[in-house]
Amino acid sequence: MPSTPHTAGTDLLNQEWLERIIALAEQLVRSAPQLWVAESVIARDHPSHYQSEADLYDDLDEEERAQAVARAVDALRAVVALGYTLQPQANDHKEEEPEAEEPNIILEQLAQSSAGNLGSLLALWRARKTEQWARYPNIYRILGKRILDLGEPILAYDVVSEGLEYWPTDVRMRQLNALALSRSGATDKANAILLQLHQEGNTDEETLGLLARTHKDLWQQARDPEERQRQLQQSFGYYFQAYRLNRGYYTGINAATVALLANDTDHARTIAQEVHQMCMQEYESSADAANNYWLIATLAEAALIHGDIEEAGGWYGQAAQLGRGKYGNLNSTRRNAWLIMDHLQLDRHIIDQYFQLPTVVVFAGHMIDREDRPIPRFPPELEGPVKQAIRERLIALNCGIGYSSLACGSDILFQEAVLEIGGEAHVVLPYNRKNFIEDSVGYRPEGNWEARFDRICREATEVQTASLQKMMGGSMSFEYTNLLLHGLATIRSEQLQTRLVPFAVWDGKNGDGVGGTASSIDHWRLAGRDIEIIRLDELAQQARRSNHMAEQAKPVVMGKAYEEEEEEDGLRAEMIGMLFADAVSFSKLTEEELPLFIRNFLGDIGDLVRNSNHKPIMQNTWGDGLYLVFPDVRATGLFALELYERICMVDWATRDLPSTLNLRIALHAGPVYSCIDPVTGNPNYIGSQVSHAARIEPVTPPGQVYASQAFAALAAAQCVTEFTCDYVGQTPLAKEHGTFPTYLVRRSIGG
Repeated sequence: MPSTPHTAGTDLLNQEWLERIIALAEQLVRSAPQLWVAESVIARDHPSHYQSEADLYDDLDEEERAQAVARAVDALRAVVALGYTLQPQANDHKEEEPEAEEPNIILEQLAQSSAGNLGSLLALWRARKTEQWARYPNIYRILGKRILDLGEPILAYDVVSEGLEYWPTDVRMRQLNALALSRSGATDKANAILLQLHQEGNTDEETLGLLARTHKDLWQQARDPEERQRQLQQSFGYYFQAYRLNRGYYTGINAATVALLANDTDHARTIAQEVHQMCMQEYESSADAANNYWLIATLAEAALIHGDIEEAGGWYGQAAQLGRGKYGNLNSTRRNAWLIMDHLQLDRHIIDQYFQLPTVVVFAGHMIDREDRPIPRFPPELEGPVKQAIRERLIALNCGIGYSSLACGSDILFQEAVLEIGGEAHVVLPYNRKNFIEDSVGYRPEGNWEARFDRICREATEVQTASLQKMMGGSMSFEYTNLLLHGLATIRSEQLQTRLVPFAVWDGKNGDGVGGTASSIDHWRLAGRDIEIIRLDELAQQARRSNHMAEQAKPVVMGKAYEEEEEEDGLRAEMIGMLFADAVSFSKLTEEELPLFIRNFLGDIGDLVRNSNHKPIMQNTWGDGLYLVFPDVRATGLFALELYERICMVDWATRDLPSTLNLRIALHAGPVYSCIDPVTGNPNYIGSQVSHAARIEPVTPPGQVYASQAFAALAAAQCVTEFTCDYVGQTPLAKEHGTFPTYLVRRSIGG
């Protein structure tokens, strides 16, 4: 008979009980996994594959185990809800370490489907206690996988990289690390990790499948016909090896696709038919199969390989519904579909209709008018119509990801609308929060703008600060922020292979100076973007006709925030690219070697400075250090790669210098002050961005060109094509100035 119902003090949700309950659930899954594991998982390799419950349990990956444990926990909750008591045995009262409770709670949260929201996953990551998480590799594995599924490879890389600091040999984390790198464009690095795993004897489906994927990516990047053929053959070899060893449909369908791309159509369709039969058997025999995204996507791809567009479309439609919100998975599926459609010379838009990946929107717009604005532009009375117009336009654009700053008025209205329709809000503040609120948020007490600002910051996917300090006058700080927003949005849209749409709330006029809405529109037009615009002046006319606004405002003196920025004390704000470099092993040179170093090593650098097509506008050295300034990111990056090829690829032993001699090269871009140095009488560039650039160089590996996120973003915003910036993770800055996102700069294929 059931006991009396549980009281709150012994409720299963009580943290005091949760760890023991999860432990009990794990025991249930381990002892009888067939009761808790999804039927589709058991059927995946046929039931006869498993000789015992232990075999089945051992064959589960971390996420499948977590889901099975979650089912067991739900069953135990149901037992308690019926009035039963879960009473531990007498010897089970041993006190557990308190710090173990929180990781187990996190594991349970990750096992629940409700943890698929990027905002909740980010909150979990930001609130982590690393000393506790370090003991639980499963947290890093599952969290990294969930974030990857949602299409955030850079964040996933950071999560898994931290886990690998504590568990450096963990195979699953190394696989996820490679997948994150691959999805963020760092194919060579991903390939190296997976080759190492393979050389260590790992022949599981995931290792071989991911290794094959990197060779498929390298095939797409290669320009030489022989190299393309070699990469495609290697890709097929690893996919087919994994399929033969593991009989999994994931590597089977990819082997079929690569065979088709290699013009081995008969073999491709034979494999695809085998995989199709395998998947249909599971689909028809398992109640859970209809909810298995990868199973449905595989059936679609198999049909597409056979040229059956109608059947493929039906399966792709189902897969798109199941994968809603998991942008990384959807993009991976669409990517293969595009390859097949292109090979079959079919219009890829036939398939695109099923993959409604969200549009990335970068935004700029006017602030609410200050009380002393002489001619009204965005009076408070227009807030409602503007908000409605923004929301309607975002829905029409299928916006899922929004980038903007957060000034009162258009910016806040934009991000409120993004959050209301379920999108990701990405915010960049021009400078520190306190000063920004004073300048651009809190100047109009009506409208509750500060509270709305705070709420968006809490709910945003990410909030970045372009510079800690405001530049003199402020206009260049806003200009820099606008470029960063455009670049970050460009990078995100390229990761998802989706559309980027610039969007503005604008009155159609030139504006109040650099860094404003008109300036952003000019940048977007130069980049060849199609721009969505809500015309404030037209909304104002409509409002006047509806008597929602006064006909005109009182003419008063222009406010300080709208004054044109002027040169002060001989300082002028400019946007520049910066290169810092340092000679590795310089301190080990003997007195006899120093003249050779000056003549050969520094001499080669000087020759490059004089003769390069991408000359710096200022150069300075101190001993083994080098500081160069360039007018833009393109010139900075191209000169850096010339410097790398001229210096880092030389065997200096042949020139009577140590073979270990090398360069660290670091790049950054941002607003600085230009001036004439009072001491030297020469031009100079100073400011906090210069200091930031200088701190990147000491942590750059010898023989590499590293760049900041700002440099990568500005390169994307300015449509640089000659080089790429591949994400390589969070790197600690020199002198304990925190960590920063780091990018490896390399020439583009054919660049």
